Amino acid sequence: MRKYIFNMGVLSSVFSFVGLAKTTATGPRDWRLILMWVSALAGLAIAVGTVIEQTKEAEDY
Repeated sequence: MRKYIFNMGVLSSVFSFVGLAKTTATGPRDWRLILMWVSALAGLAIAVGTVIEQTKEAEDY
């Protein structure tokens, strides 16, 4: 679990959700908001997937 928490890619993805939540609460609700949520979720999925791949490679050695 620690490998996910301290990974910079995962951390930046999580912190992007803070700004996105603020935008969702105060900004206009239109199609761009949906795209921002989709891109934030995709970024988080890529970051987690990268950590998983790095862990698999480290276990192979």
